[in-house]
Amino acid sequence: MDNVSRFGVFLPTYIWADDGPERARNIVAFARRVEELGFDSLFVTDHLLSATHFYSASFLEPLSTLAVAAGATERVRLGTSVLVLPTRHPVVLAKEMSTLQYLSNNRFILGVGVGWNQAEFVATGGDKSQRGKRSDELLDIAIPLMEGETVTYHGKYFSVDEVSIEPRPTRRPELWVGGGSQLANDKSPDKPTLVPAVKRRILRGEGWIPRPTCPPEEQARDWAEIREGLVAQGSDPGTFTVAHENFMHFVDTADPVEARRQQHEAFLKVMSTTRGPEYLESVYLFGTPEEMVASLQARVDAGIGYFMLHTMTPDVDQLDLWLRDIVPHVRFPEDSSTARAA
Repeated sequence: MDNVSRFGVFLPTYIWADDGPERARNIVAFARRVEELGFDSLFVTDHLLSATHFYSASFLEPLSTLAVAAGATERVRLGTSVLVLPTRHPVVLAKEMSTLQYLSNNRFILGVGVGWNQAEFVATGGDKSQRGKRSDELLDIAIPLMEGETVTYHGKYFSVDEVSIEPRPTRRPELWVGGGSQLANDKSPDKPTLVPAVKRRILRGEGWIPRPTCPPEEQARDWAEIREGLVAQGSDPGTFTVAHENFMHFVDTADPVEARRQQHEAFLKVMSTTRGPEYLESVYLFGTPEEMVASLQARVDAGIGYFMLHTMTPDVDQLDLWLRDIVPHVRFPEDSSTARAA
């Protein structure tokens, strides 16, 4: 299997205050270039409000952005990593996702999570304390709706009676659930472990998206626990996707000091200074091309079979460099269940 089929790329949907129409044109050109180069997928992130705790930019709305990307491409798959479920309504979201699945000819991957930004929950009528239960209820309703069922459901947060939606896609989007362990940091808003409720949610889907901030050794531990859960419920781990997203700015140099200097400069155009440079280097992809390949390889060895990488600039030239010096050099074990492209 060609390595490029195991890699997706995030659209550069971060937006700065002085951006004009050229950024919209760049999104379309970027999507087309990803497809031309043979990458497997295009992903987008989800931040309803400016998340200044972690980011120095705001972000475009994910599903409408994917609709634009769908119209600009023909083959490449389209995904969210991750869509913040508790800020949505299940029927509206099911309609939006079914429409995107229909218009893209079944190319949509639904990557979901519970979010972390209290301001977003409050702005949409909820609270952070409700996010897990809201997410579960939303999936209880939206998944059967996308499978063509007529749904009656009465939960704590959502109630529907005899609801169905059109169009009904020929198959629903794959569900990849985000969450799990991460490197402990006093500025992080969540617990650093794989909690039982998140594990149960992961086991509902067809894939798992570990946190970008989860080190390889913790990914391996989480994956062993998830794999055990899959077997216990009668699911085949060999058909389950383990897909890792991470952030990377390629610098064409063998000098690790110069590589990091340029990378921190690029990162701070998108990320805030909240967690500091040492933390960024400990969880994201930094250094020379050789060092970044080693970081990706450590994650493959921990069980990762698929990558979605964020470019820190909207420059399509980064993609050519990735294909030349990064993608071909990561070794995937063909006999590994998680080595399959989804």
